[in-house]
Amino acid sequence: MTDKTMTPDEVAARLRSGMTVGIGGWGSRRKPMALVRAILRSSVTDLTVVSYGGPDVGLLAAAGRVRKLVAPFATLDSIPLEPHFRAAREAGAFELMEIDEAMFMWGLHAAANRLPFLPVRAGLGSDVMRVNPTLRTVTSPYEDGETFVAMPALRLDAALVHLNRADRLGNAQYLGPDPYFDDLFCEAAAEAYVSCERLVDGGFADAVPQTLLVGRHSVTGVVEAPHGAHFTSCAPDYERDEPFQKLYATTPWEDFAVRFLSGPDEKSYQSAVQAWHEEVR
Repeated sequence: MTDKTMTPDEVAARLRSGMTVGIGGWGSRRKPMALVRAILRSSVTDLTVVSYGGPDVGLLAAAGRVRKLVAPFATLDSIPLEPHFRAAREAGAFELMEIDEAMFMWGLHAAANRLPFLPVRAGLGSDVMRVNPTLRTVTSPYEDGETFVAMPALRLDAALVHLNRADRLGNAQYLGPDPYFDDLFCEAAAEAYVSCERLVDGGFADAVPQTLLVGRHSVTGVVEAPHGAHFTSCAPDYERDEPFQKLYATTPWEDFAVRFLSGPDEKSYQSAVQAWHEEVR
């Protein structure tokens, strides 16, 4: 029964350049942004990022920390295409493995179950196979003889996820409408780090079992990070900060980074965001 609590910067210090890092959430929803910002304060680079992409991808790509991205999309939801991802991709800044959403999910399932691949119909008859020439197909050994895509396991050196509540042991709960596959990210990783809105003392005895998404067996560290998903949503605790997201999307990267990401810790980011909101009121 180990206390696994850490700070965002302690999590970043455990990462190494060249790692494959999975980032939970979906688009601009419940992303572990405090942990991503901690990476930006570190020297970690040359990452392979595995994500249902949102501003996590945009921040890391704009900062030059991504060597390869594995993703079905990179979106801010209310802004269809993540602009800093787009700029970095158009500049040829990183390699992209673009796959179907279901293929991505089965890649996580394969890694979580310690399998080399899983067969999936998604991707057949599409350009997924053309743009990913390393993908292979397999034939069913049974009477149907059907052909499937052999989706390789998306094995992760580390996973970063953000949930609504967690305890110090690593059990974590989501309270919103969707789990966003955060449990699969944790189970597919050698090490998993959970940030949360609030640490819960005394466990989850009264919780609805289905909301207890992540178990302590798959968690290496826990970070209490109020508003740690900002500017993405973390329902029901808060919605997406749409005005700030628009600012992010329309501001040159260097200007945004200097104003909001140049401080020494997460508190300095939150203070800069609050100051901006007070300015525009």
